[in-house]
Amino acid sequence: MKNLRITIIQSNLHWENIPANLQMFSEKIAAIGQTDFIVLPETFTTGFSMNPKFSETMNGRAIEWMRKTSREKNCVVCGSLMIKDEGKFYNRLVWMQADGEFMTYDKRHLFCISDEPKCFSTGDERLIVELNGWKICPLICYDLRFPVWARNKNAGYEILLYVANWPERRNLAWKSLLPARAIENQAYVIGVNRVGVDGKNISHTGDSMVIDALGKILYHKEHEEDIFTIELNYEELKKVREQLPFLNDADDFVLNPKSKIKSH
Repeated sequence: MKNLRITIIQSNLHWENIPANLQMFSEKIAAIGQTDFIVLPETFTTGFSMNPKFSETMNGRAIEWMRKTSREKNCVVCGSLMIKDEGKFYNRLVWMQADGEFMTYDKRHLFCISDEPKCFSTGDERLIVELNGWKICPLICYDLRFPVWARNKNAGYEILLYVANWPERRNLAWKSLLPARAIENQAYVIGVNRVGVDGKNISHTGDSMVIDALGKILYHKEHEEDIFTIELNYEELKKVREQLPFLNDADDFVLNPKSKIKSH
């Protein structure tokens, strides 16, 4: 299996201003060279707003922007945004492919000390996507605190991805849990967070990371906006799993009879 090139965009966000964010990301993405997929932060069109006024439909301008951008760059573009679907609101990650097809993941764990559970509906299906032979499990922010939801049963993925608006005041948890998820799941872990102060005066330090299956930090950026491309090596991951076959000893369990794993 060939190596995979991933581009992370750690950025400030314009509060509740969809056109400004789309323009900003268009300018940033225009400078990116060849890559297999581009990762944007959680709620990249608005910041972590709970205002349903700024939600979009799956036919809205942000989805069309993702489709156009993915086609022009010939790569996957992913990130989460506020979506209204059949009368409900979701914090929805969209995995947009260059051919215009897409898959979605609705945030499972809604942040309990915010208004997110009051405003949004929770997802109940985990998503595993495939890109160039690699299997990737994309999750959103607060999901990071729940290791069972991310558990790599039967070595079902090679990359665990988190997009986030994780605040500075709890960044120790972010920086601790990302390596833990990599070690326990023997997978590459990518965490993409925002920087700057949002419309609720909450500060974010970024601390976006790429971590290998042994917990080694391959990339870490704090405070500053950054665009970073890294090539992940499948043979190195395979070697770790062969030399340390810990996933074979993992406990078997059923998470939730109502939950299904979508695989594409």
